[in-house]
Amino acid sequence: MSLFILLAVVVLAGAVLSVQAAINGRLGETVGVLRSSLLTFAVGAVVTGLLILFFEPAQAVSLLEVPKWQLTGALFGVVYMMVMVGAVPVVGTAVATVAVIVGQLGMGMLIDNFGWLGNPAIELSWSRMLAMVCLGVALVFMYRSSLRSSE
Repeated sequence: MSLFILLAVVVLAGAVLSVQAAINGRLGETVGVLRSSLLTFAVGAVVTGLLILFFEPAQAVSLLEVPKWQLTGALFGVVYMMVMVGAVPVVGTAVATVAVIVGQLGMGMLIDNFGWLGNPAIELSWSRMLAMVCLGVALVFMYRSSLRSSE
């Protein structure tokens, strides 16, 4: 798969996350944050189970054999889901999404810079820091704009 196609698919995945956040925000308001999150993870588990059953090639290592710290990633998905379900009805989908991206970019730059979690080290450059500042400014503008719209 070419790099361009891979990046396009990643951008599409980001778009899908915003749609999911908007839908789950409405559902969370109606049935509660935890029930909305439970539904998302239950449906996700069933769909993923079917995909594994029919499409996943055999792996040399099972989930029970990997270093245990690698299993903690699943817990972070729960935190993300519950925070987004609660935040979207309050601040809106766009502001919540940009805030998540600010957090992702900041932590991603730290992980890259220090090579944490077994990832290759990518030096923190001025252009990366400038991108972080720009995204922070975008978050401020988006949040302030949403405050004016709600008045």
